[in-house]
Amino acid sequence: MVTNDTGIVWFKHKIMEEVCRLAWAGRLNDEEKDKLVYRMVPGPKSEYCCVYKEREIVRQRIRLACAECPSDMPESNSVVQVINAACDDCPISAYSVTDNCRFCMGRPCLSSCRFAAITPGEVRMHIDPAKCKECGMCAKACPYGAIVHLERPCKKACPVGAITYDEWGFCKINESKCVQCGHCIHNCPFGAIGSKTYLVNVIQDILAGKEVVAMCAPATEGQFGDKVSMAAVKQTLLKLGFADMVEVGLGGDMTAASESAEWSQAYAEGRKMTTSCCSAFINLMRQHFPGQYEKNMSETVSPMCAISRYLKYTRPGCVTVFIGPCIAKKSESRDPTIPGNADYVMTYGELRALMRSKDMDFEQTDGTYQEASIWGKRFATSGGVANAVLECMAERGEDTSNIKLLRCAGGDECKKALTLLKAGILQEDFIEGMVCPGGCVGGPSRHKTESEISRAREALLKSADSRKILENLTYYPMDKFSMKRDGRMD
Repeated sequence: MVTNDTGIVWFKHKIMEEVCRLAWAGRLNDEEKDKLVYRMVPGPKSEYCCVYKEREIVRQRIRLACAECPSDMPESNSVVQVINAACDDCPISAYSVTDNCRFCMGRPCLSSCRFAAITPGEVRMHIDPAKCKECGMCAKACPYGAIVHLERPCKKACPVGAITYDEWGFCKINESKCVQCGHCIHNCPFGAIGSKTYLVNVIQDILAGKEVVAMCAPATEGQFGDKVSMAAVKQTLLKLGFADMVEVGLGGDMTAASESAEWSQAYAEGRKMTTSCCSAFINLMRQHFPGQYEKNMSETVSPMCAISRYLKYTRPGCVTVFIGPCIAKKSESRDPTIPGNADYVMTYGELRALMRSKDMDFEQTDGTYQEASIWGKRFATSGGVANAVLECMAERGEDTSNIKLLRCAGGDECKKALTLLKAGILQEDFIEGMVCPGGCVGGPSRHKTESEISRAREALLKSADSRKILENLTYYPMDKFSMKRDGRMD
């Protein structure tokens, strides 16, 4: 086990792959799980720290791969979980004194500290982490810049301040604050934070003969290069055992049509609204801006839920599986207040692990597949949702020239916009909120860099036809299932 990002990603995906192999073979039992631990970390020496510690980490990763909480953590519905065995190598002290300390006679750091946390050591000043309140006054006072702020990557990545640490230095996630965005997962250099994985559930349903239908997010186009089209993805998923695949860009069309009707009414009444597609943004509103969640959030379901409800109406008894770059979608699928949503969610990395468990890779195809308009396909990028909603309004003959939009991408932008909305000083009429920078294509579980994905997406999207959103939806039974979050039919 190595500590660079590539090694950590490979390591956890390899465990997923091996767990899936056991599930396909019907041998996912305690004995085989224990054998897998020793195959992954045979010993007798460790590449990383301690062979026993590495084996414990593998055991906990196997539990996550089976949609279980780590054994040393309390049972929780949160999809984001901490593996304590991997979370003990980050610095506990937020402020540390470096070798640049001159041990000067004036000692301005000492006089600046109001908590008696700083004392002279043998060769430099010393900060007691038990007394330090992380105010930063000592760092500001040091004339040599010898005191540095060592903010842990997971805490730095969290947009809502949900991460703290216990007395042993282990990461603790406050579930009442966490928006399940997953940014901390890929920012932890030790791979100590992960998410529950539902691959085993999907495999078991396929083996049981259930009609398991994949739903691929709009961000899928471009994730695997410009040679892997939606048609190629669909062909691969069918070979993998899925009964069918539907692109969630079609759900984008459905959401845009429903949300545009809400926007039109709200605009006429002078009410401000936010979009409802980004699960992390919805969690941010519900947990940190509850008043705005009740008053300003769109009642329309996300594209993922729209497609799931469409499939469950047209294919009663089917199992729906969303595939995308988002961790927060896992929390949305578990939300009991949104009936008919996706049964399971998997990320692109999890999809690749599932494919490798069957020794498969994407194959090029001459076939074509498109069910969404180009507007629905562009839901994956910042501004795409709002543009699709405006397009629907324009297709209905409404004048949108005076509508003012605020497009937010990233946690800080979203919080700022919602703060303005809460204070009653937001100038814009509508907020498009996406917690990931760049939108869904910048999701924490993207398969390539944003620039690589964007180039490949543009190449693939050039082949899309120019169908209109509302015309496209006339081919689907939109009056047979609800587009409201609570499932009610208007």
